[in-house]
Amino acid sequence: MPVRAAGAESGAGAPGSPSEAMEELEHTCPQPRLTLTAPAPFADETSCQCQAPHEKLTIAQARLGTPVDRPVRVYADGIFDLFHAGHARALMQAKTLFPNSYLLVGVCSDDLTHKFKGFTVMNETERYEALRHCRYVDEVIRDAPWTLTPEFLEKHKIDFVAHDDIPYSSAGSDDVYKHIKEAGMFVPTQRTEGISTSDIITRIVRDYDVYARRNLQRGYTAKELNVSFISEKKYRFQNHVDKMKEKVKNVEEKSKEFVYKVEEKSHDLIQKWEEKSREFIGNFLELFGPDGAWPSITCDLTASAPAKIETSCSPSPGGAARH
Repeated sequence: MPVRAAGAESGAGAPGSPSEAMEELEHTCPQPRLTLTAPAPFADETSCQCQAPHEKLTIAQARLGTPVDRPVRVYADGIFDLFHAGHARALMQAKTLFPNSYLLVGVCSDDLTHKFKGFTVMNETERYEALRHCRYVDEVIRDAPWTLTPEFLEKHKIDFVAHDDIPYSSAGSDDVYKHIKEAGMFVPTQRTEGISTSDIITRIVRDYDVYARRNLQRGYTAKELNVSFISEKKYRFQNHVDKMKEKVKNVEEKSKEFVYKVEEKSHDLIQKWEEKSREFIGNFLELFGPDGAWPSITCDLTASAPAKIETSCSPSPGGAARH
């Protein structure tokens, strides 16, 4: 949005002439990422150097849309340890709050996190890099403050702060976003149920033996896993037992498969034998049965035998019988 700024005095200096020359200042704020072929930049590499006044917006104004050269700068912060789908969904909500949003994500350092929240699984460099490769993030601010000061908000020209609005009183801690809410700059996002960094860590702790054995099997040493000598031997023995069980299971499955194939072939052989037997019996009855071909042949032979005998014993014409 173009604005006018005070300029130098007019060279003429005549009475009634304009004492100030007005020039237009364009917003030069970084624009949201459109192509995702590279990770999001860090804030100290791409800081907003826009000289135009950054006028305050209301949530209603931001939802109506802003000029293309004046994106709504939304800030979201957190620890983002073991970056997961819940983190990504929260950032997606922050990114899509307004039609023209530029999402800045602040990530707290290890020192600050360990002081106020506790130990992390991933170090700060790993957490910074995880955020840079999230598709919704336009810019990453390293070593973000725990409490947002007016100086920090002004430096990064932040319009709104997006975060899940958890009941801090029940959590036993102060609401670090209280002054942001009072200034009308807070926009809540919804947490994703069933997934959190604490849940993932709880699963690992609950199934510690399973994961320790898994990593020993994959080549990690007991020292790397901080496992005692006795525990290492126990886990390795359990791995051997599991391998033997797997082999026995495979043998049983193959044996069952073999028996099934033998039974299937035996069934086929018996079925074929029965068919052949029926065919043989049918042919036998057809030949030798009461109504078969063989009795009729026998009767024909019996009926024709006396005629042949009589013919052979009768006197020949014109002569006496031979004795």
